[in-house]
Amino acid sequence: MKQIKFSKANIFNEDLKLVKDVIKSGWLTHGKYTSLFENEIKKFTKAKYCLTVSSCTAGLHLSCLVAQFKKGDEVIVPSITHTATAHAVEYTGAKAVFADVDVISGNLTLENIKSKVSQNTKGVMLVHMAGVPCDLRNIIKYCNKKKIKIIEDCAHSLGTLYQNKHVGTFGVSGSFSFYPTKQITTGEGGAIITNNREIYNKLKRLKAFGIDKDINDRKKVGDYDVKDLGFNYRMTDFQAALGYNQIRKYSSNLKKRKNIAKKYIKNLSKNKNIQYMPFSENFSYFVFQIFCKNRDKVLIELKKNGIGVSVHYTNPLHKMSYYKNKYKIRNADFLNSNNYSDTNISLPMYPALKNNEINYICKKLNEIIYE
Repeated sequence: MKQIKFSKANIFNEDLKLVKDVIKSGWLTHGKYTSLFENEIKKFTKAKYCLTVSSCTAGLHLSCLVAQFKKGDEVIVPSITHTATAHAVEYTGAKAVFADVDVISGNLTLENIKSKVSQNTKGVMLVHMAGVPCDLRNIIKYCNKKKIKIIEDCAHSLGTLYQNKHVGTFGVSGSFSFYPTKQITTGEGGAIITNNREIYNKLKRLKAFGIDKDINDRKKVGDYDVKDLGFNYRMTDFQAALGYNQIRKYSSNLKKRKNIAKKYIKNLSKNKNIQYMPFSENFSYFVFQIFCKNRDKVLIELKKNGIGVSVHYTNPLHKMSYYKNKYKIRNADFLNSNNYSDTNISLPMYPALKNNEINYICKKLNEIIYE
């Protein structure tokens, strides 16, 4: 039986050679590939500043700290997202306030945000779900008026554009994930981008214990000051080396993802029982999501046919025990999120996916989903 993986990292021998060279050098942190990787991310996103971090979660946490969220503050978070988005808010002592989402994109809408705003609202975490951008123009206009800070969770959205501008450059900052299933990977790891120099300098200190001088800027060995209660959120240099060529080649990777999305849409377009977002050149296609009835039965059948898939996400955050018990959340307030979590399937989306594999996936979906 044919076996198709859900995800496959776009790593080549030259990437592994770089990692090996860094490890053999003995210079495992504070090395040149960290800077090179950051520079390539800046180039690709056209952001003014970039910092690598140990994970996207670390990036979101630091961004919440720089936004000065604290106890007594409320930050609006979509119910459809990874728990890291809400955790980053809670780490600061602020309260994550969950909002319902658009039923197909899975993104926060302006109406969703307005419904949760209170006098304590200080921020909103915008997640560009599955690489689909939020309606930033209207949200930014409203948030600016209300003095609500925007942090962008770009874990899914390397290559996602909104009005010809890369996401992550609209708010305080944008954080990316390089987890193994993402468009490029460093194993674990992430990056933060921003266009604000003051925010960049603050983030830079906070990610490395609050230390005020880089290792290469110290006139005397060990001569530095600690000006903030910082963290150890650094990425290793061999991780940066692994990501370096991937980001340099990412335009080609992204083009292939968009072509795969077009093929999925072409093959599934006649099946009225399958829903999906219309194609857009602005989407980065972390995955290709479809929506259908009897989703769990469909998952079983796909597995029987050797097709690896995932769900983003099976349980919305308002159903997670930690948050449900802490805030006594009413499930009935999240009709779209509940529907989204009950009907979505993430299909394979990676450059090595072959045409015959795409055709096979679609053939089986059309056979399985008929009502």
